[in-house]
Amino acid sequence: MSPGDFDFLRRYLHERSGLVLNAEKQYLAESRLMPLVRKHGLASLGELVNRVRLMPSSPLAIETVEAMTTNETFFFRDKVPFEHFRDTMLPNLLAARDRDRRLRIWCAAGSTGQEPYSLAMAIREMAASDKGAALNGFRFDILATDLSGDVLERARAGTYSQFEVQRGLPITLLLKYFTQTGDVWQVSPELRAMVQFRTLNLLNDFTPLGKFDIVFCRNVLIYFDQPTKTQVLNRLVKQIAEDGYLVLGAAETVVGLTDVFKPVPDKRGLYAPNLAAKETPPAVRSVVQRRAL
Repeated sequence: MSPGDFDFLRRYLHERSGLVLNAEKQYLAESRLMPLVRKHGLASLGELVNRVRLMPSSPLAIETVEAMTTNETFFFRDKVPFEHFRDTMLPNLLAARDRDRRLRIWCAAGSTGQEPYSLAMAIREMAASDKGAALNGFRFDILATDLSGDVLERARAGTYSQFEVQRGLPITLLLKYFTQTGDVWQVSPELRAMVQFRTLNLLNDFTPLGKFDIVFCRNVLIYFDQPTKTQVLNRLVKQIAEDGYLVLGAAETVVGLTDVFKPVPDKRGLYAPNLAAKETPPAVRSVVQRRAL
């Protein structure tokens, strides 16, 4: 891939997905895109880039973006967010929604489905525990979105290899919520029915999704530049109930990016809408944010 082709690819990926590809990552781009070159019978990476340049909204261009995005995930990844979900978010919100008896949860980077299915299992386990009475009559709507349609197709099927189910999934939950066919394990129909999947680019408008009580947006912001992170966070807060929660990845934070969220004390990676920020004029918030940087 020529330097000119790589520069175009970097700009294109940033515009279409927010992905920041450093100059020294050309080898990564080449390794991830070569399978596309072979799949479509192209002569070279240069031909692939040229086709994307000429038809930036073509199916091939979309495949190019999807090939460059990272879909690393596993069940109950990092554990702590799911402990917060069980011990803090659910108890608080169940009490607050006693009248409506409905909770909406959004996994904004659903990938191949391990995160939303982990949340569904956590809900089912709580319902079966001595705290289960608090969930009686509650409706849980879990929406999982991702940029890549291919990974969401895998998520909808709910099928995983032996290696995938061994990453973070306790054996008791594997036997309880999965069935095995050969070397493949499939999530139970009851669990799959709890999750809806939808293709979505976080750079695009997501207001039609409506309001959520909890948003998991983990390990996405780390791939964006600072202005994009701020923009996404400022739009996310509008989709979260005032007493709702935002969950970020272990390496992510809102500090220095925006004041529309505030950390939940003693709960790493957990944030709540900062209601005081809504009373602050946007111009003043902008000055405060620049000073924080």
